[in-house]
Amino acid sequence: MTSSIARAGRRGLLGAAAIGATLAGARGALAQAAGGAAPAAAGPVITRRIGRTGQVVTALGLGTFLTYDLAPGRPRGGLREVLRRYLVGGGRLIDTSPLYGSAEVSVGAFLASAEEEPEVFVANKIWSTGAYLGDESHALASLEQSRLRIWRATIDLMQCHSIVNAPVVIPLLQAWKREGLIRHVGVTHHETEAQDELAAIVEAGGVDVVQTNYSIFSRDAERRLLPAAADRGVGVLVNLPLEKARLMRVVEGHPLPDIAREFGAASWAQFFLKWAMGHPAVTSVLCGTSDPEHAADNVRALRGPLPDAAMRRRMVAHMETIPGFGGLGRMPWYPGKDGMYQGLIRASQARARARLVP
Repeated sequence: MTSSIARAGRRGLLGAAAIGATLAGARGALAQAAGGAAPAAAGPVITRRIGRTGQVVTALGLGTFLTYDLAPGRPRGGLREVLRRYLVGGGRLIDTSPLYGSAEVSVGAFLASAEEEPEVFVANKIWSTGAYLGDESHALASLEQSRLRIWRATIDLMQCHSIVNAPVVIPLLQAWKREGLIRHVGVTHHETEAQDELAAIVEAGGVDVVQTNYSIFSRDAERRLLPAAADRGVGVLVNLPLEKARLMRVVEGHPLPDIAREFGAASWAQFFLKWAMGHPAVTSVLCGTSDPEHAADNVRALRGPLPDAAMRRRMVAHMETIPGFGGLGRMPWYPGKDGMYQGLIRASQARARARLVP
């Protein structure tokens, strides 16, 4: 029988579970919830290895698109607390981009000001076409700007953002790796339609990491991209594991199924994150939030068992019984959260829409 806790809404459940340990005191220690209660799942943090390089990263990363974009001058304390709770929970991978508004600046500032800076794997991106074909000057300027913003001489992973100008950018990233400016070369996209192109790049060699969308709803990466990455030792970063909050909207009011207990998921967010983390080809699942309580909940997916292939099929079968799941793709991003994430990106989008008015 499903517990009453599992029936509670996400915010109600998390209200009694805010992490109170400091970052410095939590290195190597298990994060404790407020009031001394134990986290939902105990045990070591789940890590994965990038086969081509041997780099070890945590299986859950912190994404920063929209959620970390604030207009200049707005208070950033909540975002700092999101990062702190992620780190206290054992997470050690952050993904950002110069295109994410002010996110890159906040990531660098927060990491640099930590009392005891942890060894965090920072994944960044390059979106560059240059002033003419083959022009590398814009990419070089972007690299230097990113090094200053996140205050690192060497960037752990630099990715060709959304496959933009890949024939020029990927060889340039390979050269930067040889020169020691970056440590890993990657390529990204967030749309299913791009996965065959991503797979072709992986199959051709030359990248250490590929980033793609993958979730319990959007599973097309299993067809070609994930097997190609696994065969070649290429790391896989997953974006959109909660489908921009659409999965959370679909399960509102639905109890967490009893099968979640078998792999230590105590919330719907952990259910979906562990589903994606459970694929053996996946290296790390990126999940962004601007809510510290949600960050504390998400990072608990880093401990305890992961669902095996049979359990993951059962999880999909359960979701197919929930009304609205099949039509999730027609829902807008962040349903019911109008007015959130009002940073540089949303302001620019609003100006563009205003220009279309006759």
